[in-house]
Amino acid sequence: MEQTKANLPRLFVCTAIENKDEIEERYERAYNFFQSLVADCSEKEAHDALNNAVCKNHEDVSLGMLMSILTEPHNATKCYRDLTLITRDGLTSVLNNLSNLILERYLKFQDTTRNQLLWLVKEMIRNAVTGVDSVCWNLMRYASGGDITQKNIYLVESLLDIYIDNRIWLDKFPVLVCMVVYTYLRLIEDHNIPQLMALRQKEVNFVIALIREHFNEVLTLGRDLVRLLQNVARIPEFNQLWQDILLNPKTLSPTFISVMQLLQTRTSRRYLQSRLTPDMERKLVFLTSQVRFGHHKKYQEWFQRQYLATPESQSLRSDMIRFIVGVIHPTNELLCSDIIPRWAVIGWLLTTCTSNVAASNAKLALFYDWLFYDPEKDNIMNIEPAILVMHHSMRSHPAVTATLLDFLCRIIPNFYPPFADKVKQGIFNSLQQIIEKRVLPNLQPLFDSPKLDRELRTTVRETFKEFCSNGNGEGVSGIRDEGNEDIPRGGPDEPAFSDDEDDAPPHIAEDTDDDDLPLSEVRARERPELAAALPVILRPFAETLLDERTSVAATALLDACGSPSPTPTALADLFVAILQEAPPLKMSRFPSPSELETILNSPIFSMFHYLVPGNSTEGRRKLVLETLKEIYTQATVQCVGYCLLFYLKVCYEREKRAERDPAKKRNVKFKAVVYREYCSYLELKVAESLADDFEKCQESDANVLVWLIPDVYREYKDQVQNHIRLLHIIVSTLDAGQLQRLVCLTLQGNLMMFKSDDITTMLSTSLNWETFEQYCLWQLLTAHEISVEDVLPIIPKLSYKEHAEALTSVLLMLKQERPTADVVRQMFCRTVDEEDTFVVSTVMYWCQDFEDKVGDLLAVLLSTRYPGTSPNKRKRPGKHNIPPNAPPSAELVLGHLEQIRVCCVEQDDMSIFNMECLQKALQQSQSNSSDSLKRQYSELFLLAWEDELPISRRARKLASNSLPINPSLHSSNEDSEEEEIVKPKQAKRRKKAISDSD
Repeated sequence: MEQTKANLPRLFVCTAIENKDEIEERYERAYNFFQSLVADCSEKEAHDALNNAVCKNHEDVSLGMLMSILTEPHNATKCYRDLTLITRDGLTSVLNNLSNLILERYLKFQDTTRNQLLWLVKEMIRNAVTGVDSVCWNLMRYASGGDITQKNIYLVESLLDIYIDNRIWLDKFPVLVCMVVYTYLRLIEDHNIPQLMALRQKEVNFVIALIREHFNEVLTLGRDLVRLLQNVARIPEFNQLWQDILLNPKTLSPTFISVMQLLQTRTSRRYLQSRLTPDMERKLVFLTSQVRFGHHKKYQEWFQRQYLATPESQSLRSDMIRFIVGVIHPTNELLCSDIIPRWAVIGWLLTTCTSNVAASNAKLALFYDWLFYDPEKDNIMNIEPAILVMHHSMRSHPAVTATLLDFLCRIIPNFYPPFADKVKQGIFNSLQQIIEKRVLPNLQPLFDSPKLDRELRTTVRETFKEFCSNGNGEGVSGIRDEGNEDIPRGGPDEPAFSDDEDDAPPHIAEDTDDDDLPLSEVRARERPELAAALPVILRPFAETLLDERTSVAATALLDACGSPSPTPTALADLFVAILQEAPPLKMSRFPSPSELETILNSPIFSMFHYLVPGNSTEGRRKLVLETLKEIYTQATVQCVGYCLLFYLKVCYEREKRAERDPAKKRNVKFKAVVYREYCSYLELKVAESLADDFEKCQESDANVLVWLIPDVYREYKDQVQNHIRLLHIIVSTLDAGQLQRLVCLTLQGNLMMFKSDDITTMLSTSLNWETFEQYCLWQLLTAHEISVEDVLPIIPKLSYKEHAEALTSVLLMLKQERPTADVVRQMFCRTVDEEDTFVVSTVMYWCQDFEDKVGDLLAVLLSTRYPGTSPNKRKRPGKHNIPPNAPPSAELVLGHLEQIRVCCVEQDDMSIFNMECLQKALQQSQSNSSDSLKRQYSELFLLAWEDELPISRRARKLASNSLPINPSLHSSNEDSEEEEIVKPKQAKRRKKAISDSD
């Protein structure tokens, strides 16, 4: 055994200090299993052994053979042939495991493994295996740009040869064609050294042919196709292609009119992602989602050593910037945290770039979405990093801001002169969107900064004059400029940077490098701009608020807002800056009054005080509402809505505690009108606003959400009862203790989350929820005593495989009910499946107490499936007539009865089928059924001809418990009379009383 382990082939390169991981151990176990099957066997014996094993353990056999193919070239051909012969899923599991192996472990592959992988891909393509295109996609991600090492070039050329040799196969996959074009266009740029000229020419010929033959498909690549074509435009073949694109577009495609079609189409994120290896992607995602600002330098240095250390890797920066801009879109919670922001990572990439060409391409990659930005189609997250890089670099790296602004001004006339107006409009649309969405409070400090060279400032002012002044000597911030910046302060020969020297003391703290500071400290440096936007009299209050960040300081500022009054925008900017730094709202599961009062010390709660009727003047109340509306519009702070609900709840609890008189305490009201007015002012629907706020509250703290639920469902019941989205948010938040708390509140009568109207829609929607979410829902439904009639419509829709949670809950609900015609009809509408025991289980349980009733219902249901016959009218036929609303077919009824018959045979108790009513129904059904149905249910129909009628199960139960049974009871000619004696009505065992009158 130890010798076998020593000779075991290895997929991965492992160092002495690395332990085997789960993937490697899994493949080794599968390989050993495979070898144990075929060792010392002839070819026929091995094939039989594999066929027998694959039926029981398909996954392990497939993985073992895959490992053999990847590690044993001498056995690969035979093993691949055997694999194709024994596979039960068309190699789907092999392809899935191969893709995961590539994405997770390709960089650790042995050289042999890499070679065999390419051989296997080639064989699968040659055999047209379904799904191998996805393996090609994942493998191409490792054909990295900015890398001309031997291993990378080998992969690039091998894949290229595979595509050239299998061109007919490739043409069948338009998305893969686009991926190949996008990948090799990017790689051609790097292959410009003499040793790679032969490869480059082969790539050029292949890509040109693909573009020209699949131009309509290639158009879907969008604007980044143009960016890559620009980088190779000097190559003669691409130069000719450019001439056709610009001057003869119809020769490429009848539907292609102009290059603007490409430039106005945003490139899919999948292509931007494809130009980074999965390993690079993981590192960048980790950097922008886990690493705190101020602790990031060591990670950046490691990343630079790993991926950006060679001269060729300069071109990789453009790929990384396009990935960060177009793919990494952080959540609002992440934007408000101390995690390193995207602009800081991009600034680092720009400052470490040493090649002029690479630097120009990196800047173009950063601004590329600006050039043809359309607010209706494009995403503001694609333009946000560039403006923030310029804004934040102005302090510590003004040269970066200067080069970016200079590039932005020059790109307008130089990108493509005939499109200069369109480029300018795109950039203007971007800047306008930046202002409207409050990415920056205003643009004047950036465009008019004294740290910029005078000539550049002039160029920027001329290019973006609409954003530098409003025509009244005021900048876009609304603050009048003091003095004229264009007048020189020194003599005519003074250096251009004399502005800096006049405006600041020799030692400027602002000019220190921001990289070593926490993000909160960097943001704190923006405080002068926030205070300056307020009237002079309010600025001291704003400074105090920025220092203390308390409710008292916020109240003092708002109380001082009179004449002159601040603009809602300036006030919103101030509160947003404070709230971004504030910790999220959190509380314990059972908060004390002192804890609640401590939480209310946050500045946001001081604003809500002015919304309560009678607490302030109408003018100040309107100012606060306008400020809250502006905060909502900026979409930077997401906590306002649920914080308002929290504030109203705390006030409600506070007033109840303060009132000693029980009668007056009951009259204390929750001020629900405040939240309604807030929604009305923001033009929001109350129900959707509550759902949005609960969703944000869920991300912040589940305890707050659960604490708010009773009051929200009491005060806004018309809007929130049965609200599907809100309910899903709640059940996805709860733990077992919180669920128990809501159930207790329901039983006490303090919580009503459902109403009978339209509950079916909610139940149908909930079938796709997670298991615990559905568990919570059905627990809450049970607590609310939702009747079985409300859930009947979904019974036929429930799949025993996919909806086990709901089916189990309905089964337990039916267990507490007595059988009725409506319930039985809906149950028998379910599809018959031998593995689905829902109907059988329910009927067999009911038979313990209500066998007569069940038999009668089944007989009526079966009889009425034959329109030309009369139903069984032995017992009150008027009450059992089945309405015409979607009754089950005769075949469905017979199918379920057959399952019940099988169960009765197993239990050796056929009493229900020996009832007179069911005997007649079976006879009637047999006489009216087709020959095929008679054959299919022959054993069921045979029951109608049995003479001996054994004792019923209830008779047995009663006899064993209380009554002695006469020995003659088993006599067939006295059976019916004795059965009437031993079948008294018996109450059903359940919680609430049920009337037996029927």
